[in-house]
Amino acid sequence: MLQQLTIPAGGLHLAAELHLPDGFDATTPHPAVVLSTPGSSVKEQIGANYASRLARRGLVALAFDPAHQGASGGEPRDLEDPYRRGADLSAALDALARVPGVDPARLGALGICAGGGYAVHTARTDHRIRALSTVVAGNMGTSWRSPAFAPDGPAAALDALAEQRTREVAEGTLERVGWLPDTPEEARAAGTTDPDTLQAVTYYRTPRGQHERSTNRRLLRGDALLLGYDAFHLVPELLTQPLQVVVAGRRGSTGQCEAGLRLWELAPNPVDLYVVEGAGHYEMYDEPRYVDPAVERIATFFDRHL
Repeated sequence: MLQQLTIPAGGLHLAAELHLPDGFDATTPHPAVVLSTPGSSVKEQIGANYASRLARRGLVALAFDPAHQGASGGEPRDLEDPYRRGADLSAALDALARVPGVDPARLGALGICAGGGYAVHTARTDHRIRALSTVVAGNMGTSWRSPAFAPDGPAAALDALAEQRTREVAEGTLERVGWLPDTPEEARAAGTTDPDTLQAVTYYRTPRGQHERSTNRRLLRGDALLLGYDAFHLVPELLTQPLQVVVAGRRGSTGQCEAGLRLWELAPNPVDLYVVEGAGHYEMYDEPRYVDPAVERIATFFDRHL
């Protein structure tokens, strides 16, 4: 069963979908999980793939569009604000705890890709999250400070962003950049050969996973926030909840395996590390041969810890 929800969050509203188990009985308290989805995605994509499967395993699962993106409110559009992402997750927990049939003492979080890092950062200080699972988690700050995004170093990248924002203020404009090439043809024309980038384009920019509200655009000024962000800051001191880390067996270029293993090393209460052999980062979004066993493992983790 699927229900549409509107979640108040800091002066605006988030669009959400609540996935309920078949035969859901609102008079019986159930464990529930909020999903933190990848950067640039909307709730109907990867979030729905995982939430619907968790619901079939008996868990209430909530997927939502972040502020400034998808069907949620917030101006300017296409802003990727890692700190706002954390506030949105807490607002989603507020809403989830009020759903009839949800036990507010048995709430978990599942973070995927960039959403994995956001979920970690939120769970450190919002201990209503009693158990945390991540799938191909990424630390967006580490990624944005890397040579791939900041070839001259993060400080130089911030200098360039400062100049860009000054121009925007003077001209009254806002610049947006693409997360990915807009089509496979554009990727090939640009000489893109990296398998992970090509798989990302195939997922997000073709009928395989494309959605009209996933714009593939990022507000450039938000990159300054990402450059200063560390999803794993204070994890050893604060992330005391049971942690599950799911990584794709093929490392690739996204850093998901490195980030997942780093999180596993930092966390004071890691309880389950699952390597999905043969899978690449973006195959963990929708390929049943990889997603189904991962969800089974995730559901078992939440059954034990919620």
